[in-house]
Amino acid sequence: MRGLFITFEGLDGSGKTSVLNQVKADLETTGKKNYIFTREPGGNRIAEAVRAIILDKKNTEMAARTEALLYAAARSQHVIETIEPALAAGKVVFCDRYVDSSLVYQGAGRHIGIDEVAAINSFATQGLEADLTFYFKIQPQVGLERIKDHRQDQIDRMDSQDVSFYEETYAAYERLAQENPSRYVVIDANRPLAEVVAAVSQQLSQRVGQYLE
Repeated sequence: MRGLFITFEGLDGSGKTSVLNQVKADLETTGKKNYIFTREPGGNRIAEAVRAIILDKKNTEMAARTEALLYAAARSQHVIETIEPALAAGKVVFCDRYVDSSLVYQGAGRHIGIDEVAAINSFATQGLEADLTFYFKIQPQVGLERIKDHRQDQIDRMDSQDVSFYEETYAAYERLAQENPSRYVVIDANRPLAEVVAAVSQQLSQRVGQYLE
């Protein structure tokens, strides 16, 4: 049986990575091995090298189209080397960000166009789509405040955007959630972390349990 591809999406500061880390820790206590956790950009040596270029704060002159193409290039390597082999082996793949992030950040936030970014990513991924997406919904200003309060020493180039950029990405995420109701699970990320983790764990138990036997 082919595996299941689950992505975690949301604005910076939404807490999705913290939730993903807790889900991983909880799964590790069960002794089950039929899953992998990965991230974008990244997930293998070549993709992580591209990630370093994208997020380097020194690369302020990077053009929006260059940024979009670099994300797509890293994603291509990620799919070929990491994601597809795991799915073919019947594993559940948990991924911190995927194509939707490019659609909202580069397509909407950078004003390149969602359709244009979707086209280059369709080529890069050979059409691979997520089976299930957890969208951590949070207002842009709340996410920015969390970054300032808890991640001051980890701010990268993509964190250094103004509020208007995040408002546009938020609107794009909302549009994707409305257009993909069967794939998107909307999680209220304004709540305390423990409550968000519990909500995600409940959904995973209902939707993914059979794949993790």
